[in-house]
Amino acid sequence: MSEEKNVSEEANLPSENPIKAAQEAASDAGEAVKEAAEKVEEVAQEAVEAVKEVVEEAPAPEVVVAHDDFDWTISKTQTHTYTTDEFAKLLNDYDETFTDINENEVVKGTVTKVRDGDVILDINYKSNGVVSLSEFRDYDDLKDGDIVDVYVERKEDENGQLQLSRRKARLLKTWDALKDSYHNDTIIKGNVVSKTKGGLIVDVSGLETFLPGSQIDIKPIIDYDSYVGKTMEFKVVKINEAIKNAVVSHKALIESDLAEQRDQIIQSLEKGQVLEGVVKNITDFGAFMDLGGIDGLLYITDISWGRINHPSEVLELNQKINVVVLDFDDNKKRISLGLKQLQAHPWDVLDAEIKEGSKVSGSIVNIEDYGAFLEITPGVEGLIHVSEVSWSNQPVNAREFFKLGQDFESIVVTIDREERKMSLSLKQLSQDPWDKIEELFPVGSRHSGEVKNLTPYGVFVELDEGIGGMVHISDLSWTKRFSHPSEYTKVGEDLEIVILEIDKNDRKLTLGHKQIEENPWDTFEKVFPVGSYHEATIVKVDDRGAIVQLPYGLEAFAPIKHIRKEDGTMGQVDEAMTFKVLEFNRDDKRILVSHLRYLEDIQKEADAKVRNEKRQERMETRSSIKSQQGKIERTTLGDLSDLAALRDQLTGEDSAPAAPAAESKEEEE
Repeated sequence: MSEEKNVSEEANLPSENPIKAAQEAASDAGEAVKEAAEKVEEVAQEAVEAVKEVVEEAPAPEVVVAHDDFDWTISKTQTHTYTTDEFAKLLNDYDETFTDINENEVVKGTVTKVRDGDVILDINYKSNGVVSLSEFRDYDDLKDGDIVDVYVERKEDENGQLQLSRRKARLLKTWDALKDSYHNDTIIKGNVVSKTKGGLIVDVSGLETFLPGSQIDIKPIIDYDSYVGKTMEFKVVKINEAIKNAVVSHKALIESDLAEQRDQIIQSLEKGQVLEGVVKNITDFGAFMDLGGIDGLLYITDISWGRINHPSEVLELNQKINVVVLDFDDNKKRISLGLKQLQAHPWDVLDAEIKEGSKVSGSIVNIEDYGAFLEITPGVEGLIHVSEVSWSNQPVNAREFFKLGQDFESIVVTIDREERKMSLSLKQLSQDPWDKIEELFPVGSRHSGEVKNLTPYGVFVELDEGIGGMVHISDLSWTKRFSHPSEYTKVGEDLEIVILEIDKNDRKLTLGHKQIEENPWDTFEKVFPVGSYHEATIVKVDDRGAIVQLPYGLEAFAPIKHIRKEDGTMGQVDEAMTFKVLEFNRDDKRILVSHLRYLEDIQKEADAKVRNEKRQERMETRSSIKSQQGKIERTTLGDLSDLAALRDQLTGEDSAPAAPAAESKEEEE
């Protein structure tokens, strides 16, 4: 202890080298630990020796070995004393102790116990399964020993327990039954649990299926709620393997039951046979009749001799009526029925007092482009042609004039009872105004009428009810030309006219509008003579030329090349220019003008003026020359006389003999 204390004290002493001191201290500690371990090992060895001595000294217990009767004479060459049959039986017994169970399959299980809301099931597996009692609600009086189908979900879950489900086993079994019904037309039972859009939801052993409304019964069903809660029989008509969904039908069962009955009814049918039926469905084109197991179609045209817009105007659902068989098809099982055929045809009982010229009344039941049909009595109609609507020649639009259901009174024009045809007239209810046309509208008289229609060639004007005529487009204005009458007037406006001509046979009037004024072309011929110049404004330009407006509102035509200006450009609309009249046709009301000819005339006039000025200058020059020449001749003669006098004077002088020669030279110069 003193040594350890010294070591400790030495370790606590400060050292000049701390690292070296730490290394030395660690080395000393390691030696101490090593010595302590050696001492512990010595002590343990001593203890083992002591235990060994005690065990050796204690008496050995008697050991009982199993199978003391084992035959030790059997050799060790893997041979045995079992016969072949014994060995086979032992193997079979051994194999029967195993049960082949797979997940996701349905197996048989035996109820071993029902307790605390759970059912214990033995499926001959290493462990039992537990299923909730709620999955056995459809099972009455469940007890021990009952054998049920269960679905193996998992052989071992996280807790090592077997997981079973009776609900899934029922669903799989139900799905197999649904597939069998679909493929083999077997019948299944189900409970209608609720109503959904377009049909009902049916529970078939826990699996929900869809029952369309059209498959509930052979007759249309409106009240779906009355079927909720009922248990019914069905056939599967459609399945979907992917989503395990099925569509069922109760109607298919009924139809199969009625198939034999339907064949018997069809075999006994005859054309003209009267049957009692029930209206089971009404459509836009007719009604379906239940004839006691077979359906027939009553077309809308065979319901009534008169026109009806919809079968519901005459028939009601579930109404019992007698119908006659018109036609049937054995192959297609189609039966055509008639209702109106049970009554006499209205034409056969039509009042004999109705004849040509008779006044009848009725309602419009049909409208076509060519006229309208007026129903006198149900099944008896007459045609009012568009030409019999008004005395006027103005076309009548039947679809605008007539309305369905509108009442009219008319006159019978023709009637054919055998062909069952009748033509009617509205205009003959009043006197024909054309009988006194010459008195009402004599030729040359002036009137005012309403514009009823415009065409590319004229305007139709109505002067009175049933009387009208046309103003040709050329008779609208003395001075203007129109491409279409709409440039001058509109439908509905009043227009003053003059009666130009009456055609009583064809019931036509020829009218004029410009004739209400005097013809100004007699005066225009003097105002716009050929070759005259006038200021005009371009009002229209096209590929052919331009329409220009002259004074007094008169229009003229200038060909396209004749509106070219002095700078080479073309005249434009609303541009004022000077034109020369090239042609004036009084009969055709046609004036031809040209700006180009005007420019050419200006140029010619300018050229002529220049020529005249030059000619005048030449004439003046010549006159001046002649005048000058006269003056020169007179001066020369005078000078010669003076010179002669001077010569005579000088002739008498002696001293100047050469002077005359010099003077003569000057004179010549």
